[in-house]
Amino acid sequence: MAHYVDSEVGRLVTVLLHRPGPELARLTPRNSDSLLFDAIPWVGRAQEEHDAFAAALRDRGVEVLYLSALLAETLAIDEARTELTGLVLADPRLGDTLRRRVSDHLSYLDPAGLSDVLIAGLAHEELRVRTGGLVYTLMDQHDFIIDPLPNLLFTRDSSAWVRDRAVVSSLAMPARRRETTLLHTIYRHHPRFAGTQLVYEPTLESVEGGDVLLLAPGVLAVGVGERTTPAGAERLARKVFAEGLAHTILVVPIAQERATMHLDTIVTMVDVDAVLMYPNLADALVAYTVVAGEDGEPQVDGPAPFLRAAADAMDLDALRVIDTGLDPVTAEREQWDDGNNTLAIEPRLCVAYERNVGTNAQLERAGIEVIPIPGSELGSGRGGPRCMSCPMVRDPLKLPG
Repeated sequence: MAHYVDSEVGRLVTVLLHRPGPELARLTPRNSDSLLFDAIPWVGRAQEEHDAFAAALRDRGVEVLYLSALLAETLAIDEARTELTGLVLADPRLGDTLRRRVSDHLSYLDPAGLSDVLIAGLAHEELRVRTGGLVYTLMDQHDFIIDPLPNLLFTRDSSAWVRDRAVVSSLAMPARRRETTLLHTIYRHHPRFAGTQLVYEPTLESVEGGDVLLLAPGVLAVGVGERTTPAGAERLARKVFAEGLAHTILVVPIAQERATMHLDTIVTMVDVDAVLMYPNLADALVAYTVVAGEDGEPQVDGPAPFLRAAADAMDLDALRVIDTGLDPVTAEREQWDDGNNTLAIEPRLCVAYERNVGTNAQLERAGIEVIPIPGSELGSGRGGPRCMSCPMVRDPLKLPG
């Protein structure tokens, strides 16, 4: 398969999703904070909402791939199975005795069953052993031997594509780091991705896919803060420039608040020359323009207002800006509900949560067609349609003129 993405708005052909499952049912008031969820979602309803999301994409001709299916197929390959079980068993929390018991338990699972465990985790009471040693004995019955991955729902965070190369994220939060090992293994072992080159890997400085926007062919924007660090942005720039994947990277500092953890919670693209943007931050957002110097070293200029820097890098007179919400109060509420975390299916056509009525009205008035989807339960992890999707194939973008 040829995988290729050079923009946020080229016609979407293939996308990677993860349908929420048992891992979401693992969330409780006891562990939701450590697993990075603001609320305890109703799993059945979340699945219905996600199915509606996938159906909306298929109705527009998009091929939908599911991460769990790709993982199970990958685990049928001995080398991949050994690699992923080895990473789980290397957890220093286990101790030698419990590690042997867990190894025995995993060895009997078929690829689908092992995929389920690697995603949903393994609870203390699910490991039926007479003795797991001191570690198992001292664990609380509510503890997990293998932690669940409820945030796997947000497939954009774990990986992204820049042209024909995969960027496998290096996630900053410990609760999410195993997510990237799954994608890293899938991209290197699954037959569909044979020959795929990785431009970034989980062992490098922190970079998260939600902070990486492909504004236009050759132009990336990278948000930096607690999730994606300046060192991560610099490393990504070096690699992207070295492989000729972009000529300009805009590095955008963002405030690290719960509602603005990634750049795509502040701004997303809905047309080749239009962005949906949180107005309460629009005037304050700046960008540093980074290009490759003659010696290969990244050259930094700025800061400049983000909208001006982006338009210049994209060779546009100006970007059209559509505000999240109808007024500052509505904008703040709808931004919290991922009002501008939209997924473009093609220019002037995007998927958005139906509950963000004000934002969707703004889009429609600006000539952007909105496909509304339910998201009352999906949004409990603070992520919208863009967060929940990793485009793998888009048509190459043709810019105006």
